[in-house]
Amino acid sequence: MRPHHHETEASVVPPRSRVRLIPSVALAACVALAGTALAQESMEAKVTELVPALDAYIESGMKGFDLPGLAMGIVVGDKLVYAKGFGVERKGGAPVDAATVFQIGSTTKAFLATTMAIAADRDKFTWDQRIVDLYPGFQLKDPWVTREFRVFDIIAQRSGLPPYANDSYGMLGADETQKIDSLRHVDPATSFRSTFTYTNITHLIAQRIVAAAMDAPDWQTVVASEIFAPLGMKDSSTSLEAIEAAPDHARGHVWSAGGTREVPFTRFMPYDFGGAGAINASVDDLARWVRLHLAGGEFEGKRIVSAENLAVTRVPRVGMSDRVAYAMGWVIQSTPNGVITWHNGGTAAFGSYIGLALDSDVGVIVLTNETNVGLPDAIGAWTFDRLLGNPEVDHVAARLKAAVAADEAGTRMFDKPADARPPIPLTPLAGDYANPIFGDVVVAVKDGALTVSLTAIGSTLRFAPWSGGVFTVGLVSEGEMQTLAENLGPGPLGFAQFRIDASGKIDRFALSFAQEGQEYLFTRSEP
Repeated sequence: MRPHHHETEASVVPPRSRVRLIPSVALAACVALAGTALAQESMEAKVTELVPALDAYIESGMKGFDLPGLAMGIVVGDKLVYAKGFGVERKGGAPVDAATVFQIGSTTKAFLATTMAIAADRDKFTWDQRIVDLYPGFQLKDPWVTREFRVFDIIAQRSGLPPYANDSYGMLGADETQKIDSLRHVDPATSFRSTFTYTNITHLIAQRIVAAAMDAPDWQTVVASEIFAPLGMKDSSTSLEAIEAAPDHARGHVWSAGGTREVPFTRFMPYDFGGAGAINASVDDLARWVRLHLAGGEFEGKRIVSAENLAVTRVPRVGMSDRVAYAMGWVIQSTPNGVITWHNGGTAAFGSYIGLALDSDVGVIVLTNETNVGLPDAIGAWTFDRLLGNPEVDHVAARLKAAVAADEAGTRMFDKPADARPPIPLTPLAGDYANPIFGDVVVAVKDGALTVSLTAIGSTLRFAPWSGGVFTVGLVSEGEMQTLAENLGPGPLGFAQFRIDASGKIDRFALSFAQEGQEYLFTRSEP
């Protein structure tokens, strides 16, 4: 979609009419500006009034979630009216403030959507253009869906793929091209455009299209030049090296019901997923990003992206519930007193929330150095409820209860059943297997367990006996995988089950990861 350009009204009226028209237009503009100023003053007053309760709510929530550090900002109109840090960058470390850099996870997706809008502004592509025409290597399992996939579909979370399709494959070491190509082997979970299913690898396709359209080496270059630089987001970046080099940056912490633990940075999450989650930023920088959206694509008098194409990124594309829909890098949620446009973010050890109430000219930013199991979202929702006058709900208490229950359920999942069967002999399981996505793998017996070498992507899994032919799956933490293993923690990643053919011969195994909605089937090679 191209932005529309119209002649000004003054340029097409006769001179006499022009003399009478300009004062009335100017008067109307003054009235509108005065109304906007009054509304902003009113909202600023609400923020000021809310601060004591907000600070107390944050501190209480941090204690409940054992959160080391949090930074929060509230923007009204063109002004950051509340910016505060709570806690520390790491346990025992320096205090957090509004300049502290955090990973922002999937709130990166809105940046990707905005770069798509900028490319559309420059006639690099149209929103309804076919993906295969812009990226010929794109392929899904269904040929019709492959042909019909459009630019407005690629990050709209309605692909029909299973939730988090092939994310584990990517996380375990696959490069960008391998991740993209892997989607052609995935069985759809739903029909195209019918159901919300969240994916990340689709965003790698979108970022390649944007980079090619903008004649840039990669998307990271585009977001830096087209958004970070013109907005003055001086501390924002897209790499592991950049966040480690930042003089004021938080360290990540993995959450569990028993407490949090610090973990090292790893490139596998989120930097290898690019436009799906790779940005590092501070509240100070993100306040400028929020100002851009509240101003409809302008920043300090300069047009960064057209209002028309920016609005396209916020068009609801697929329903998530009766009051919530997904757009492009944004969730659109109806509340009793207004629509909130928001997205959360979660890496292994950081959490984020960015929300906009566009009609009320207010935005909220929450950044944490802990796995996002609901706290940033809860604080964001609670803040909007108070500012918009919605019913009061203790979102933090509800999210903490749900997080503890989910953590306990996840732990119990891997407990051996009371009626566990004796493990089957391991030696007959060793051999060569293959999967369309993972390629050739080698299963071997080592130290009373099975090791599975994923040779195409350079990592190794460990299968530990669980019950009969079922095994738990862990990551062998060696080499570059050491930091990833520390982020994932000591628990299993999923299950593997060996299966037999009609003759009783073991001919395959199925691998499933706890965080995905699919199964990978590996078939045994003939000796």
